[in-house]
Amino acid sequence: MENGAVQNGVCSSKSVNGGEDVWSCNQSDASSADHLVVMVHGILGSDADWKFAAEQFVRALPDKVFVHCSKRNMAKLTLDGVDVMGERLAQEVLEVIKQKPSLCKISFIAHSVGGLVARYAIGGLFRPYRRENTEGLLPKSCEEGSKGTIGGLEPMNFITVATPHLGSRGNKQVPFLFGVTAFEKAAGLVIHWIFRRTGRHLFLTDGDDGKPPLLKCMLKDYGECYFMSALRSFKRRVAYSNVGYDHIVGWRTSSIRRNSDLPKWEDSLNEKYPHIVYEERCKACDVEQCDSVVMEDDGLDKVEEELVTGLSRVSWEKVDVSFHSSKLRFSAHSVIQVKDPYMRTEGEDVIQHMIDHFLV
Repeated sequence: MENGAVQNGVCSSKSVNGGEDVWSCNQSDASSADHLVVMVHGILGSDADWKFAAEQFVRALPDKVFVHCSKRNMAKLTLDGVDVMGERLAQEVLEVIKQKPSLCKISFIAHSVGGLVARYAIGGLFRPYRRENTEGLLPKSCEEGSKGTIGGLEPMNFITVATPHLGSRGNKQVPFLFGVTAFEKAAGLVIHWIFRRTGRHLFLTDGDDGKPPLLKCMLKDYGECYFMSALRSFKRRVAYSNVGYDHIVGWRTSSIRRNSDLPKWEDSLNEKYPHIVYEERCKACDVEQCDSVVMEDDGLDKVEEELVTGLSRVSWEKVDVSFHSSKLRFSAHSVIQVKDPYMRTEGEDVIQHMIDHFLV
């Protein structure tokens, strides 16, 4: 669909802030859609990367969702660092909300490093729920049982797709380095030459002025950013991961697991979703439980263990995906989000799985 285009009942146009808005062309459906779905692309990406998924969401949930595909950080701007991109994304989201005052709920769907950017952005957008602070701003339906708001809206789904939650510094976290320790160490030393500040954040080499690396800071509420309170406020958190053939982001880092936690998987669990090979619901572990695991797994990389432990303090749904029998398996990192139209036949079931389990 081009700017201002209509296709099979789905409308799209460039947003005032440069992103792509997608909604139902049916006026009645569009007027009742009160759920903002923010889709965030990965490194060197663009708003077009989520085009297929955005259209599928609107076709399936025409009277529920209004989709915004973010563009504020496209192309080379994705090299400026997770924090800078997160601040830009937060501002972009606030501008969208301002343009649509009828919105009540908000969800994020983010690919690759976009998942880290979204986690940073929600930390700045989160506000603890206080009736006196939100009175008159939120519809009553949004106030009930709220743990806090994201941009003044009720947080619903936080979905990441092939996101390096544990960074890229650990063994086999960047599969194209073949798990060779020398290559992985060398990558940590030169990555900033290629991916600039974002590379330093991914390899956790950004601990300047005595501060911890950014990904460690994001394990708690830090300064004026409520990173963990924001993540916890969503009704569900979901991590979609490629079990193999993703040469950019490893299975362990995208699924927030230790090596010993990686499950044995078999071919498709469900004919409707032929590429979904494993699903797991992980309850939040308390501080004592997490600390006991750290003591038992003393041989693991300490920083990576801190990241797993910190992120495990909230519950996650983990969905493992395999394209091992696909002709496009070597493009798994892009196929999982259907980045390009020709990938539709392979990755469409993953998008459908997101839609079928989406809380509206």
